[in-house]
Amino acid sequence: MSPTFLVVLLSLLLGLQPLTTDLYLPALPAITDFFGADPGKVQLTLSALILSFGLSQLVWGPVSDRYGRKPVMLLGLMLYTLAALGSSLAASLEALILWRILQGAAMGAAIMCGRALVRDLFDDPVRGARVMSLGLSGLGILACLGTPLGGALMQWFGWRETLFFLALFGGAVLLLASLRMQETLAAPNHDALRPTRLFGIWKTILGHSTFWAFALLQVGSYAGLFVFLVSSSFVFIRVLDVSALGYGLLMFSMSFFYIVGTLICRRLLLHFSVTATVALGGLCALLGGGLLLLSVLLEWPGIWAVMLPVYLFVISHGINQPCSHSGVMQPFPHSAGAATALSSVVMVLVAFVVGLLLGEGLSEPLLPMAVGIGSSGVFVAAVAWLLVPMAARSSERAAHQTAVE
Repeated sequence: MSPTFLVVLLSLLLGLQPLTTDLYLPALPAITDFFGADPGKVQLTLSALILSFGLSQLVWGPVSDRYGRKPVMLLGLMLYTLAALGSSLAASLEALILWRILQGAAMGAAIMCGRALVRDLFDDPVRGARVMSLGLSGLGILACLGTPLGGALMQWFGWRETLFFLALFGGAVLLLASLRMQETLAAPNHDALRPTRLFGIWKTILGHSTFWAFALLQVGSYAGLFVFLVSSSFVFIRVLDVSALGYGLLMFSMSFFYIVGTLICRRLLLHFSVTATVALGGLCALLGGGLLLLSVLLEWPGIWAVMLPVYLFVISHGINQPCSHSGVMQPFPHSAGAATALSSVVMVLVAFVVGLLLGEGLSEPLLPMAVGIGSSGVFVAAVAWLLVPMAARSSERAAHQTAVE
């Protein structure tokens, strides 16, 4: 595969997640009204999808380590397309939630394989993080397009057509991957699915300080973003009286700043270590979350009192995510699928709990959103400034000891 095709494929695979979550955000209030449900139950269409996305990777990770990335990816994309079609035809909210659960599980196969192929191809952690940042820049472009497109589809057609678009996108990625992708796993792990071997791999991964440092960095950053995703449509459309299309344009601007963050990440990695790069990301997260909470507590009015701090937090997300995605896999060249799966499980379990807690406050969503993002900023800064440097020093000592022996 050419480097250009690799980045395009990685961007499309990673971009499944923001499209699947962001495209229908402008439709959430309309779905709430259509089914006559409370907002807390409707947000399960997002929280349950994210939960199944993470948990499914406990299966997809070792399966791809055993049978290869390409067959698992193609199966996931086929199921994703089917589930997207079912979601667009759902006759009840319960059916919609079930289809979204299947969609999340299928999305887990495709995205996990996308992350794992980076580890298959690049041994150097800095180079792997730079390639991942290129893919995440592509993800950012799709995220930029997702919510405005969702707002336009919602305003001109309806929520069913908005969800049907995901079936079209999934089918297109499936066709491209089936025709052009080559297998990246050089040596399948024939013991990957043996229970004793699998539990041993999980134990090794979960006992590694580098894994936890970058997994928690990923968790904290995504938790803040998830808080915004769950609550933002209700904040802007119902509290601040923004149209569905206007809300989509605001989300476009947010995605633009995410791309800025990934560009900053790549630039920093040319001159500094991963540890120094995420330290700056932690600072941006702390400032963004703190300023948002301050603006809400002081009752500063208007859209930009919310969006400007969010931009800063999203820049931090663009800096930290490439490093954390690469970092959790780096110590495990022969179990990259299992490592990225476990990190995703930790991430989505936290996101699911956050979604349930936030669902209770969506009738008055502004303060819960500010508290959630502010807390995430503090957590990200603590992990970036304390745990990541500690893990780096531990890895250096281990490498030195190995060299001596």
